[in-house]
Amino acid sequence: MTFVDAHCDTITTIMKTGEALKSNTGHIDMDRLKKYDSFVQFFAAFISPEQAKMGALRRALDIIDKLYREIEINKNDIMLCRDYNDIANAIKSRKVAAVLTIEGGEALEGSLAVLRMLYQLGVRAITLTWNYRNQIADGVADSVTKGGLTPFGREVVAEMNRLGMLVDVSHLSESGFWDVISLSSSPIIASHSNAIKICSHSRNLTDEQLLALKKNGGVTGINLCPYFIVNEGKAEIKHVISHIEHIVGLTGEDTLGIGADFDGIDETPVGLEGVQSISDLINELLKLNYSEALVNKIAGENFLRVLKTVIK
Repeated sequence: MTFVDAHCDTITTIMKTGEALKSNTGHIDMDRLKKYDSFVQFFAAFISPEQAKMGALRRALDIIDKLYREIEINKNDIMLCRDYNDIANAIKSRKVAAVLTIEGGEALEGSLAVLRMLYQLGVRAITLTWNYRNQIADGVADSVTKGGLTPFGREVVAEMNRLGMLVDVSHLSESGFWDVISLSSSPIIASHSNAIKICSHSRNLTDEQLLALKKNGGVTGINLCPYFIVNEGKAEIKHVISHIEHIVGLTGEDTLGIGADFDGIDETPVGLEGVQSISDLINELLKLNYSEALVNKIAGENFLRVLKTVIK
């Protein structure tokens, strides 16, 4: 079984704490990732609202540099993957396959040239916005304006399609989501978003959005942030499974994966305290008589399909 986690903030977090990727007190480190035979981990360069106002590109480059340095330190166990062949080779070599992403299109600073240079550095997915408006689109926190993609944002989607990059609509306003759906010639992802039918947080996706994602051939990654899982009370594995059941029941087997948001969330559901617990979630699905084929798709195959289609 190959596991894919489509979103974590681990590199940004260890820059703050001064810890290392090999072993740390966060949710993800190499010591825990190496316990899996086959793991593809998306590593995000997160641009915070404060950094978005000034020096967004510099911040993205600092985080990318940190990932590069950590990969060099741990080169026997992890490799940066620029295309699907790299991912396949990493899996074959029993190395963690690292996919570099950016969370927050502010890093582009309004320039397609910057987008192309970030691609050259290995960036293969961009979350177009965080919660707020930028040069590309409105985020979910600005949805009251009903704003979607800007003219520049439309150019960004087209250029990402041309380059072979995953367009990530997590954090994007609903209007922006529908703009991306109408414009993208490639499958898109919502790297870390749940079902609003189960939990009414604005970061989650409506049934209509989930069905559109299915039609597009895209995938959403189950987010383990408790605020996106339950409306009130303590989040547990059973509540995560409620989102899984809803999305699979609505869209079928091909639209769901994992986007844990580890090291980007302050707390986790009970029983899912870090990357070491992802297998526990999968085992719980098997105990509930989910077919092995479906569990394999949720664990990683659905995201692998999109990666193979988009980043070639």
